[in-house]
Amino acid sequence: MSAQADPAVAAAVAAIRAGEVVILPTDTVYGLAGIADRPAGRDALYRLKGRDAAQPSALVAASLDALFDRVPELRGRSGRAAAALLPGPYTLVLTNPARRFAWLCGDDPTAIGVRVPELAGPGREVLDAVAVVVATSANLPGGREPRTIGEIPQSLRDGAAVIVDGGELPGVPSTVLDLTERAPRVVREGAGDVDAALARLAELD
Repeated sequence: MSAQADPAVAAAVAAIRAGEVVILPTDTVYGLAGIADRPAGRDALYRLKGRDAAQPSALVAASLDALFDRVPELRGRSGRAAAALLPGPYTLVLTNPARRFAWLCGDDPTAIGVRVPELAGPGREVLDAVAVVVATSANLPGGREPRTIGEIPQSLRDGAAVIVDGGELPGVPSTVLDLTERAPRVVREGAGDVDAALARLAELD
C-alpha cells in the first residue's frame, strides 16, 4: 500500500516533515517520532514527553543505506557492527566523530544511538518516506513501554499530530548495546538476544 493510499500514513509523513510529533509502531513498542534533521523536531518530542534535554534519543532509519547516508562515518567498523545486527530489535550506541545530529546525543555528541527496526505495514511506509526520524518510546518518563495504542498515556495521544495504529506489538523495548569501545557493553537487555548479538560482534574481530 502506498502512503497516498493510507490517509494516516500520508498525514504522519506530512506531520513529521512539518516538525510535529507522531505516534508510530515499531518492531518492539509504540514510539514518539519527529523530524531528525532539525533540533526543533527533538524539542517538540521532548516537550510532549517531558524528557530532559540532556538525555539522548535514537536516530531511527528506514534502512542501513539511509543510516549511512546521514552518518557516513559509520561505514567503517561501526558500519560492520550495525550491518551484523540491523535491521532488528537493537539500539546501537556508536562513535560519532563528526558530531552528526548532535541535538539527539544528549550531553555527549561524540556518541550517537541508532536503530534500524525490522518493520512492515504502516510504520514501514512512514519510515520509508522520511528516511530517518528521532524516536523514543511513547510513554512518560519511567512509564511502561506501550504495546497497544490504548496503553499510550492520554496526554501523549492528545499531543501527537497523528497516531498510526500498527495493532498489538511485542511490547519489549530494544536491547541497547554501547559499541563505542572495543568491548561491547550491554546498556539494557530487551527484545534483542544479547548472547546472539555479542557472538555476531565477536566474529567481526
